[in-house]
Amino acid sequence: MKEFLKVMKALSDPNRVKIIKLLQQKTMCVCELQAALNISQPSVSKHLKILEEAGLVDYYKDGLWVNYYLSDGRQSPYAASMMGNIRHWLNDDPQVADLIKQAPSLNRTEICKT
Repeated sequence: MKEFLKVMKALSDPNRVKIIKLLQQKTMCVCELQAALNISQPSVSKHLKILEEAGLVDYYKDGLWVNYYLSDGRQSPYAASMMGNIRHWLNDDPQVADLIKQAPSLNRTEICKT
């Protein structure tokens, strides 16, 4: 029951669902997600941590960059099931559609000025 509730709670926040939809488009760093969602860096990091703990998101480090991507769902059958469904849900929502359209143009080197 704990694992199920962890996944459901992780997906109960609109910004976390938007992060999932953005990461369906490409691997992203915190600054790209922050720019897309127009929320603070600490908020993005907190949301990513919750998604990671639920088995929905994973990351790898590449030099100074921390790259976030969707988990394959091996950690939790509930996460895997929800990831499969979310892939097809909400694409016609105006906010989500705008984020999906915006995702390819998000460029970390321009956003973070590195």
